Amino acid sequence: MSDELYMKRCLELAEMGNGQVSPNPLVGCVIVSEGKIIGEGFHQQYGKAHAEVNAVNAVLASYGQAAAELLKKATAYVSLEPCAHFGKTPPCADLLIRHQVKKVVIGNRDPFPDVNGKGMEKLLNAGIEVVVGVLEKECYYVNRRFFTRINQQRPYIILKWARTANGYFAPKNTVQQWISGPLAKKLVHKWRTEEDAIVIGKKTAIADNPELTAREWTGKNPVRVVIDRNLEIPSSHHIYNDQAKTVILNEHKTDVEGNIHFISMEDMLYYLPQKVAYQLYLMDIQSVIVEGGADILNQFIASGLWDEARVFNSSESWDTGIFSPQINGRITAVTKVDQDQLTIYENVLKK
Repeated sequence: MSDELYMKRCLELAEMGNGQVSPNPLVGCVIVSEGKIIGEGFHQQYGKAHAEVNAVNAVLASYGQAAAELLKKATAYVSLEPCAHFGKTPPCADLLIRHQVKKVVIGNRDPFPDVNGKGMEKLLNAGIEVVVGVLEKECYYVNRRFFTRINQQRPYIILKWARTANGYFAPKNTVQQWISGPLAKKLVHKWRTEEDAIVIGKKTAIADNPELTAREWTGKNPVRVVIDRNLEIPSSHHIYNDQAKTVILNEHKTDVEGNIHFISMEDMLYYLPQKVAYQLYLMDIQSVIVEGGADILNQFIASGLWDEARVFNSSESWDTGIFSPQINGRITAVTKVDQDQLTIYENVLKK
């Protein structure tokens, strides 16, 4: 039970890096010596120190000359296998070996080819006891974006929309009309800080003229990805402002104009979700929220190319409109968000 308790703390720490470390994984580390936590750390920002480094540094800062002996008696708990290669930072497995920790308890094996099993092998060869698989499912869930990118060569895909009580998604005219309430909007902005990119189609961009920023929540703006096959969105629209990096997927040009990146793709009328997903994977985008419109969402649903769907159900009804996409998936959560109901679906048949 103590192993699971300390691993739960690793996961709490790991989540604190959400939105800051992509395309790296979220990792937390807890160092325990003589039944007491002596150091904690998490991966805080891409390109900077990993969780194990921050945890060891916390021990050194807190215990001074006594740190070396405490570390020799210590068990290091880490939610993902310590890295074994030189990347932006030196290998964390080497760090644990250098400080002669007694034991390392790992949540998940790292599927990244330069690490996969190699970190554990280094530790074992150095005479360190290794345990792997503690809270394995929970650790996987925290890093579901990372595992999807590595194992499936695509981003983790979240579909998001709101629907009225009688099943409408948007008005038939081009006038913007809100379905969900202000608290739901704030929650969506929080989600935007947690994912790498947000995708919309041309019709949504023209009709709603959205900013696609996280202005109602503290954090980074996602990369804005707009599907505009024939470059029909007016340059005066918000997606062309300088608030965030913007990628325009189209069939006509590849160019960079300030923060606007035009990327030309072929035959966008066919297999569009697959092409978009692969293009984003090539750009190291690890997770994406697809926000519409209905046609784009339906294409992702029809292709089976989604991992999670977040659907707001309003108590309001409309007389007419465009019908909401229909989703089949396992419901994992139903919660109230002020006057709205949020249902989360998981794709159990994902591709």
